Amino acid sequence: MKVTVGTFNLNNLFSRYNFKAEISEIKPKDAGLTIEYKFKDPESYKIRAYKGKLVNAKAKEKTEMIAKRITEMDVDVLGVQEVEDIDTLKYFNKEYLKSMYPYQVLIEGNAPRLIDVGLLSKFPIGGITSWQRATHPDKPTEPVFGRELLEVEILDRDRKKKVFTIYNNHLKSNLIPPGQNKTEEEKKNKERRKQQAETISKIIKSGMGNNDSFIILGDMNDMPDSEALNAFTGDTDLKMVNGLKDAKETQPPKPDNPPPASQVWTHRYKPSGKAAQYELYDQIWLSQALARKLTEAKIGRRKNLTGDGSDHDPAWVVLEI
Repeated sequence: MKVTVGTFNLNNLFSRYNFKAEISEIKPKDAGLTIEYKFKDPESYKIRAYKGKLVNAKAKEKTEMIAKRITEMDVDVLGVQEVEDIDTLKYFNKEYLKSMYPYQVLIEGNAPRLIDVGLLSKFPIGGITSWQRATHPDKPTEPVFGRELLEVEILDRDRKKKVFTIYNNHLKSNLIPPGQNKTEEEKKNKERRKQQAETISKIIKSGMGNNDSFIILGDMNDMPDSEALNAFTGDTDLKMVNGLKDAKETQPPKPDNPPPASQVWTHRYKPSGKAAQYELYDQIWLSQALARKLTEAKIGRRKNLTGDGSDHDPAWVVLEI
């Protein structure tokens, strides 16, 4: 049985609704009326905002772009990042993907920016575990994951057995707030990713054995060989295998000067006045049991250097199970 598993940062997939509120039901006979609602009690409504600014919906043309890319990938299981909530994910699947995925998972995480991790699957789903409240010994009173570590069991089509378990991530970003010391903030960000990687390793080793089938994927915001991620990428007990090490592009990228050093990248960042940086932030790590079943790996290459609906490119692996 061939199974394809991918990861894709959808880049701020927010819904078109800017606030939530409790409003009285409109009776059927009044359906043709135009009604204006005024909210005096601040507890009766919630405006969708971040740092005092209204959160806008993802532009329709960009939403259509990422939907087209997902349709073209046509993977069986897709871990996604930067989705507002489960309703947004369900709506996106129904209206833009034409209900391509019968199963959708998303649990509200810790991100104040309203970006959560989720999963779309053509295979039935078993147990779901949220690790958003997990902590690290260095900071035992606060969650180590700024977003979420989402653990999802994927079952066979007959729901008789587990095929594998996915651990979907979106680790600490490289964003440095205006006015902050760049060196200090970079150090803090890397340290947080290191703590997150250590927690991921601990969680997986507490629940998985050497012969178990599992996948660590998502937007890691760091390179596969980074010191920060080494806690799970280089763990001698887990023995994870980089599923995208020899990934092939679906098409060559637009020419850039200088060009990327390798075709294995999913994220491009171009600082003002400087050369573009190409990174494999979006990763898929396979347990030993699954690494033996890896037959192919792909990166869905963008047509525009700035990105097609997202500043990340999707990546996926093909497994013969």
